[in-house]
Amino acid sequence: MEQLFDLALINSALRVLTPILLAALGGALCSRVGLFNVGLEGFMLLGAFSAVVGNYFFGNVFYAILFAIAIVSIFSFIFAYLSINLQANVIVVGIAMNALAAGLTTFSLRAIFDVKGAFYDNTMVGLPKWNIPIIEDIPVLGPILAGLTPLVYLSFLIAGLMWYYFYRTKSGFRFLAAGENPLAAKSVGIRVRRYQYGAVLASGVLCALAGAQLSLGQVTMFTEGMTAGRGFIALVATMLGQSGPLGVTAASLLFGFMDALSIRFQGLALPTHFTQMLPYVVTILAMFFFKNKSFQQDALKQGSSSR
Repeated sequence: MEQLFDLALINSALRVLTPILLAALGGALCSRVGLFNVGLEGFMLLGAFSAVVGNYFFGNVFYAILFAIAIVSIFSFIFAYLSINLQANVIVVGIAMNALAAGLTTFSLRAIFDVKGAFYDNTMVGLPKWNIPIIEDIPVLGPILAGLTPLVYLSFLIAGLMWYYFYRTKSGFRFLAAGENPLAAKSVGIRVRRYQYGAVLASGVLCALAGAQLSLGQVTMFTEGMTAGRGFIALVATMLGQSGPLGVTAASLLFGFMDALSIRFQGLALPTHFTQMLPYVVTILAMFFFKNKSFQQDALKQGSSSR
């Protein structure tokens, strides 16, 4: 039992929860302005692939992340234009973006690298692992925070900044008002569409970072469908956290811990299919026991009616 639950498990949980947390924060931004972004999975998948492409051609991790942000921002702009300007069904648009991302990454993998299924190049360098001198000497905290990528620390920093922005700044209050009651917000001069576009584009940036952490932080390669439903888990984390930065962070910690625990179970001679199923079972149970009916009704209302 001590070998199953230790500080290394928490360290692993922080690594695997980062893509979920970043994407969930992006989903929370969209939800706060009245857009139910089902396309998180596709955005994250595009981010993972674009990061590998940028790393391969530029030979620099920083440029690779910028390239991923640029690519995903283009797709998030398409999502925003269809959902906001053309008032298309936001859920249908999100599902279409997921399908487009899956097909486009599969096609591009063969067109660019002439491979099928996965791409790996030993010349590529992944995200650096940080060992902060002062923190790593702390007895308990040191092993937990040792060897993490910069995006892990950045994800928690973004969550804190989002909380401060929402509840401590005038612009944040306007942002929330744009989603709570768009008509009333417009009547007092708040430019609702500007906040909606900003939220979707920021969501694209966060999903690009999530994909980069997945393909360059945990491994240095890309495989078809490597997000493996993490975008949908992030969507559930957004719902469980009721689109609040702190609640979303707590929900992401839960799913990240279960994901890390499933990896640990694989070393105990348990069936692989059982261990891989664990995070998704927990996701379903979480939705069953902690569902927020009003939030789900709002999401369905957004998908069935035009704004």
